[in-house]
Amino acid sequence: MRKWTMPSVLFLLCLLFLLPDQGRKIHANAEADSDVPLDPPKVEEKIGAVPHGLSTDSEVVKREAESMSRKTLRASAQKFEFQAEVSRLMDIIINSLYSNKDIFLRELISNASDALDKIRFLSLTDKEVLGEGDNTKLEIQIKLDKENKILSIRDRGVGMTKEDLIKNLGTIARSGTSAFVEKMQTSGDLNLIGQFGVGFYSVYLVADYVEVISKHNDDKQHVWESKADGAFAISEDEWNEPLGRGTEIRLHLRDEAQEYLDEYKLKELVKKYSEFINFPIHLWASKEVDEEVPADEDESNDDDDDTAESKSSEEEEEEEDKGEDEKKPKTKTIKKTTYEWELLNDVKAIWLRSPKEVTDEEYTKFYHSLAKDFADEKPLSWSHFNAEGDVEFKALLFVPPKAPHDLYESYYNSNKSNLKLFVRRVFISDEFDELLPKYLSFLKGLVDSDTLPLNVSREMLQHHSSLKTIKKKLIRKALDMIRKLAEEDPDESNDKGKKDVEESGDNNEKKGQYTKFWNEFGKSIKLGIIEDATNRNRLAKLLRFETTKSDGKLTSLDQYISRMKSGQKDIFYITGTSKEQLEKSPFLERLTKKNYEVIFFTDPVDEYLMQYLTEYEDTKFQNVSKEGLKIEKDSKDKELKESFKELTKWWKGALASDNVDDVKISNRLADSPCVVVTSKYGWTSNMERIMQSQTLSDANKQAYMRGKRVLEINPRHPIIKELRDRVVKDSEDESVKQTAQLIYQTALMESGFMLSDPQDFASRIYSSVKNSLKISPDATVEEEDDVEEAETVSSAEETESTTKTEEALVDDDVNDEL
Repeated sequence: MRKWTMPSVLFLLCLLFLLPDQGRKIHANAEADSDVPLDPPKVEEKIGAVPHGLSTDSEVVKREAESMSRKTLRASAQKFEFQAEVSRLMDIIINSLYSNKDIFLRELISNASDALDKIRFLSLTDKEVLGEGDNTKLEIQIKLDKENKILSIRDRGVGMTKEDLIKNLGTIARSGTSAFVEKMQTSGDLNLIGQFGVGFYSVYLVADYVEVISKHNDDKQHVWESKADGAFAISEDEWNEPLGRGTEIRLHLRDEAQEYLDEYKLKELVKKYSEFINFPIHLWASKEVDEEVPADEDESNDDDDDTAESKSSEEEEEEEDKGEDEKKPKTKTIKKTTYEWELLNDVKAIWLRSPKEVTDEEYTKFYHSLAKDFADEKPLSWSHFNAEGDVEFKALLFVPPKAPHDLYESYYNSNKSNLKLFVRRVFISDEFDELLPKYLSFLKGLVDSDTLPLNVSREMLQHHSSLKTIKKKLIRKALDMIRKLAEEDPDESNDKGKKDVEESGDNNEKKGQYTKFWNEFGKSIKLGIIEDATNRNRLAKLLRFETTKSDGKLTSLDQYISRMKSGQKDIFYITGTSKEQLEKSPFLERLTKKNYEVIFFTDPVDEYLMQYLTEYEDTKFQNVSKEGLKIEKDSKDKELKESFKELTKWWKGALASDNVDDVKISNRLADSPCVVVTSKYGWTSNMERIMQSQTLSDANKQAYMRGKRVLEINPRHPIIKELRDRVVKDSEDESVKQTAQLIYQTALMESGFMLSDPQDFASRIYSSVKNSLKISPDATVEEEDDVEEAETVSSAEETESTTKTEEALVDDDVNDEL
């Protein structure tokens, strides 16, 4: 074997000399053969991860390095001023003491995801918009430059033209800007920025200079840059590598924000905020690997000497047998730092998984990502389901913990939707208000349909027959989800239910959840009863209100019915401005005394609600301030009516000019002398007040809808008894008429109505006070003396005479000088 050793070594050395020469020939042949298509380099093969990355020349590298290290606006760029509201917003952000600056990354990733959604949607009808090579990779890339203190976020989304850069990032303040500024000034919570559409400006929490490089298919590549000093600049990009398509945002980090150059920190933030983004997020991450390298000769010799000294004779014999292996070059293992794109969000779309496999924590994280709501509160409830049949789709619905700030602003004029529509995992739109009715627009979530077509316009999709079926099922599931929220709340359960809930545990977490929901979204349920006749009964089960017996807690209609007195045929309710006011209402006196429960409706929308909700579970509603109230009859009713017949007839005639239709004996009063009720289909006093407050109200229509008023008197009250006796004695007595009119006006006010002539009422009160103080009716107000006026006149005359004297003296002096 030893005689072949030297020839073998010589042969290997010859091969080593020949191989490099052969490699150069192969490379030359490949360049000459231009007809043969070459695969474009993969992202992982080149650090820059941009198109044509391998062909970057030294000048481009130099220009890009200069661009990345600068912190001043380019002299050749076109300068612009920020719009006032945008400058105001940026000032708030820059000067913010808000501790959680991490939100900037989630906002930029969210914007990048939106841009990718747009280009993917456009590619459904025109595949050429994606381009070719790396441009077809819909992904988000994050890269660090620790030397220059720059953090870059890159996407291959739709990109922005020059006009888009001006419009979206500088001069046109979107509607959310002013709304966010107002919210910041009241709550100081910068965490809400994403919900107002102005999340980009959060970059100034960590950066003092920002570059936005963007390329749209319809325009050249441009650079937007700003130091947040009230101005920004835009120029055509001639120094950075071509993006192909998309946007790259470079943040020149402040000294106090250097922590965001830490890979571990960025991984943690992406995991926290953007785990459920539907596009891959890659980080250019460092990695240590073991590598075999040739050992130094000196080290090898030392090792050989040490080995030789310790050898035994038997070991020498074994070495002779392995002579060939001994001649191989010595190597050693070292640690080497390499860089590669690391995927940070590898979680499968949560709505595609089985609900049994998803934890509560995952649902909460997904909600925060979807709703851009990163507060500590969990969603109140959620519903994750698969619909099968003629129309197949998957859906995930959430009830937010708080209502949006503008939920009921322009309710009927805005097309708001918080549901994202996907078709076969491809995002289509988040502006589909056809998926849920307006009253459920507060729900957030998504729908992924396998039935709807992909390659059609949004307008055609709106009229697709499957949408009606999807909407119907979504409404049913949404209402079931809200009903379940109430059933699981211990505060909502009756005595029997309470035991079941207590046995099941989870008391603390679910306690008071439905009350919280009702305080935030109760008005939406009421609007649903008005708008959705099909689901009116289901929605009525979700109604909550306070009553005369609820002790400040909310009650449902089912609970009210379970407590109704035997023989009670109607559900009693009353409307007004506040519970405190209604508790003192004369309409409740006898009902409370007889132990009847009355519902308090104090929301202005309740007046409209009760026009549509006329009955529940075959039990009719009765407004206790209107005609038709039926409670226990008094055995002396007939006698009383006969006894007061002359008074009621006389009083009706006296009030004919006041739109009083009738005067009757009341069955609802206990302590008050009288009360004014309205006809069954007329407006209540509360409704009148609401309508009079309308900006464009019509007085003529109001007079028509007001309906007739009825004065009901309490036959047991001493004032009414005395008045009856006075009328029987002398019905033409002027003082009796004045007293009757005053009693009516007082009852009108106590019943909640507005007086048509407050001055008349005031004068009657003053006359009554005079009588009680035994002041003569002919007594007049003492006239004021004219002393002050006389003094004023005399002082004016004195001033005038003094002025004339001074003028005469001046004239004399002038004449003397002349």
